[in-house]
Amino acid sequence: MKKIFIYLLLFNFVITLTNAEIIRDIKLENNKRVGKESILAFGNIKLGNDYSEEDINQILFNLYDTNFFSNIKLRVENNVLIINVEERKIIQTILINGIKSKENTENILKQLNLKDKSPFDEFTVEQDLAKIKNALSRSGYYFATVDVKIKENNNDTLDLIYNIDTGEKALIKNIKFTGDRFYKDRKLRNVIVSEENKFWKFISSKKYLDVNRINLDKRLLRNFYLNKGFYDVEIESSSAVFSNNFFELIYNINAGEKYFIKDAKLDIPIDYKARDFKEVKDSIIGLIGEKYSLNKINKVIKEIDNISVARLYDFLDATIEINKAEGNKLKLVFTVIESDKFFVKKIDIFGNNITEEKVIRNQLEVDEGDPFNNLLHAKSINNLKALSIFKDVKSEVISNDNTKQKNIKITVEEKPTGEILASAGVGNDGGSVGFSISEKNFMGRGINLVSSLNLSEEKVKGEFTVNNPNFNYSEKSLSTSIFAINTDKMTDSGYDSSEAGFSFGTRFEQYDNLFFSPSFKTSAEKLETNSLASASIKKQEGNYFTSEFGYAFDYDIRNQRFQTTDGLRSRFTQKLPLISESNTITTGFTYDQYFSYEELTASLGLFLKNAVGLSDDVRISERLGLPRNRLRGFKPGQIGPVDQGDDHVGGNYAAALSLTTNLPMIAPTLQNFEFNYFLDFGNVWGTDYRSSNFDDSNFLRASTGAGVEWWTPVGPINLTFSHAIYKKATDEFEGFQFNIGTTF
Repeated sequence: MKKIFIYLLLFNFVITLTNAEIIRDIKLENNKRVGKESILAFGNIKLGNDYSEEDINQILFNLYDTNFFSNIKLRVENNVLIINVEERKIIQTILINGIKSKENTENILKQLNLKDKSPFDEFTVEQDLAKIKNALSRSGYYFATVDVKIKENNNDTLDLIYNIDTGEKALIKNIKFTGDRFYKDRKLRNVIVSEENKFWKFISSKKYLDVNRINLDKRLLRNFYLNKGFYDVEIESSSAVFSNNFFELIYNINAGEKYFIKDAKLDIPIDYKARDFKEVKDSIIGLIGEKYSLNKINKVIKEIDNISVARLYDFLDATIEINKAEGNKLKLVFTVIESDKFFVKKIDIFGNNITEEKVIRNQLEVDEGDPFNNLLHAKSINNLKALSIFKDVKSEVISNDNTKQKNIKITVEEKPTGEILASAGVGNDGGSVGFSISEKNFMGRGINLVSSLNLSEEKVKGEFTVNNPNFNYSEKSLSTSIFAINTDKMTDSGYDSSEAGFSFGTRFEQYDNLFFSPSFKTSAEKLETNSLASASIKKQEGNYFTSEFGYAFDYDIRNQRFQTTDGLRSRFTQKLPLISESNTITTGFTYDQYFSYEELTASLGLFLKNAVGLSDDVRISERLGLPRNRLRGFKPGQIGPVDQGDDHVGGNYAAALSLTTNLPMIAPTLQNFEFNYFLDFGNVWGTDYRSSNFDDSNFLRASTGAGVEWWTPVGPINLTFSHAIYKKATDEFEGFQFNIGTTF
């Protein structure tokens, strides 16, 4: 539009030059802010050069294109180019009135073409008015009105004041699905993001009409049907009908037929080794007879990408050809080719106002100069999201024309990283509470500070931890902590334990997905007893100094660290005494496998641990129990061997097996809730000490129950209800547990 306006001005501009003339100087008229040197630069004027009428017109075009001038007149007299200008006024300030949220105001300002200190232009103001209205509509304010007031100042500047009346947000009263849909409305509403306005959804923003959200809904619906076998599905239309102050969303679906895979095969280049692709070929053969599923096809392509990531072949690309056969059958051909070799030229990072750039770059699996790989790039973005210091992470891969190079643009949106957490457990024998305050991005370097306090009837534990996952901007992490624990069981079991100490350690990747973590810990403990103490505890009375070396091997191939749906993690740990008055070796092993099938996700967990005293009994503070999340419902440290007086003394062995699955069929319309079911088995047994009143049976404990996670304005709330299937009379059980947290 601006260029058309300039051309119209040029059309009306007449200057007569009989011949090309030499411009020896320029003279400015009516200019106030723009000086001679700027005019020479803006107009690309070279003094001493010959200028024809066409050249003069180009100068005029160049000056108008700066947008600094509303009117320009040129004439040539005695080899002097005289430039008469009418300067545009400069915008001093742009104000947005009517928007309460500072964040929303800043987002609107970012979208405007005009900025503070830019020249005023009426055409652009009209464009910005339209942008504001569109932004408000996308946020659900379909009834918003916007006007602009121009306030002129004494210094040839002006202020632009946009006055906004948002009105009421456009609420969605009903969501309907029409056409050949195959599934009930209730099921499809659970697929999309938009929600109907219900009284219990007072904290949800998804009940308001949003154009971007509707487009996302259409993609989600299409992917849902594609994963159910409907190869030809089309979301033919979407509409929002306004009636009685509410909107009704309507999605028209043409599902078509459900297709099944009749045949599937893999084609690889003749010089590639077939054994390298055996697992991929097995996966492809496994598709035969199954219904068509986009997720399953993408999983095969990901397996091919994994071969590239493993560096068996640096540059692989996979294509799929889908052909219809008779009836509702499909034939699939996966073709592996050697793709063009692209390298990463440059990685640009934007949006990190607080977080240091080195912290972000340390999470990237590809670096400048490396071969570009889509899977490693996706893993890099997931690593950044897993830091939990960004609200959003976006990436754009840009190909350089006529080169074998790519640029990567990463844009992050930072979020508040302070967090307050609370937890509690309630059972027949009392309860326990816990509090923690953390900062996940201290000094913008991704450093995690955590201060925690846990209280129960018998135990108080305080701890302060500093974890730097990018120590010295390397791929190594460094953590240190100080702690103090007091266990007061004088009344019930006749002993009191006070322990304090510190620890530090590091973690780094030794091989692909295999991490090594060495650590050191030292502590001092005082153990006191009275007449109520059992013989096994009384003999351990005294002061202890302990220093130990620990290490861990951690193999992690989960698809993501949070809300994991696929992959596994296994961890082997061992602690060895260095200088200690009770020499104990502790060994542990955990294994967690994750599965998913359509809407179901499940996990299987194994926990094993053993403590062995080399020269004496294992000290009571070093004896084992089961963590709360491995045998849910049972109070930690309150199962297993008991001495006289039913004192729980812990064991030398601990084991647990747990199964957890989500429950998508329960309240599928509740968007802010997620339900799960669990089944846990476990036991603690074995001690060095025996007495006539000692109970150390191998009785297996088991519990089952359900949990719900609820995302609220103050953070996620986790509720767990447990029921003991197998327990002993001496066990302590917490039937209800909850956690609540918020960010700041």
